[in-house]
Amino acid sequence: MPCKDHEGCITTALEVADRICSEKQLKFTKLRKDILRMIWEEHVPQKAYDLLDKLQTTNHSAKPATVYRTLDFLLKNGFIHKVSSLNAFVGCSDPSNHEECYFLICDSCNEISEYCDPAISSAIRTITDKNQFMVLSTTLEIAGKCNECAQVLD
Repeated sequence: MPCKDHEGCITTALEVADRICSEKQLKFTKLRKDILRMIWEEHVPQKAYDLLDKLQTTNHSAKPATVYRTLDFLLKNGFIHKVSSLNAFVGCSDPSNHEECYFLICDSCNEISEYCDPAISSAIRTITDKNQFMVLSTTLEIAGKCNECAQVLD
């Protein structure tokens, strides 16, 4: 579901990232803030080269490696998620609970909703433990229609 106060949503994401970086003694540079803001500007997935295009409007010397290094930092610290099926990135609404999230992706409007549920993580852990399978990463993406788009189809 889209947020009610989009600018507030962006501000909160930047404040949370800034606080976490301070706690971990990480540098939250202007570039990192700018890329995170760009990702949060819309609640649709952002591709790396689209971010590069936006960045180059203010930083003409920006290169793909600049964006990818920044995305790696944001991913590693839980501020964003990679939506593998779309090869794109979205902001993480709860960086402290980054590992137990899944996504509902609307095929019509491209809205991505993030949900965190320890029960889903527990079920995955149970299955992988039972099969003695070492998990390197988990991505759960559910494609379909959001309520708003589904109502348009009716």
